[in-house]
Amino acid sequence: MTHTPEDPIETELDADIAEASDDLAPLDAVIAERDQWKDRALRAVAEAENTRRRAETQSNDARAYAIQRFARDLLGVADNLERALQAAPKDAEGAAAGLITGLELTQKSLLSAFEGNNLKRVAPGPGETFDPHLHQAMMEQPSDAVPGGTVIQTLQAGYELFGRTVRPAMVVVASKGAGTPAPNPYDTRVEADGEAYDTKA
Repeated sequence: MTHTPEDPIETELDADIAEASDDLAPLDAVIAERDQWKDRALRAVAEAENTRRRAETQSNDARAYAIQRFARDLLGVADNLERALQAAPKDAEGAAAGLITGLELTQKSLLSAFEGNNLKRVAPGPGETFDPHLHQAMMEQPSDAVPGGTVIQTLQAGYELFGRTVRPAMVVVASKGAGTPAPNPYDTRVEADGEAYDTKA
């Protein structure tokens, strides 16, 4: 068995590779540390953004709650103005007519202030769909004028603020089965002599 002497060039090349690997070890450590700090920075930014959003939401909720309490207190004023206008004589003259005009302008100004602060009046008209989130059914009665499950009359207007119900509108609702159902355009009934007729004709 003959021993082949090592190639001096190959030996030197292996030594250079090993030395280069030793030289790159600190660089790999720096890259790993950089990636670690980058990950920490991204996490910190995400946490800061979440904290900012949470604080903004809490601030908006607190502001809306404060306005909501104030608005609820003012609703009594709006109700009294509306009652006064409803009780006022329609054919008033002189000083009484001026007083009624003043009441109307005050009500208009108050409602405008409500609108400017996102406090919206909810007063559904006859035939509007009953919404349990915005309306409170005070009674249910049959009606030939509107379909069942819709509003017949608003007894007291409600209000909503930023999509939240401050006070539901008090309404009268048509009982189920009330009103005349919409005609069925595909209704083909059979006459006494056995022939079908088209109800659209």
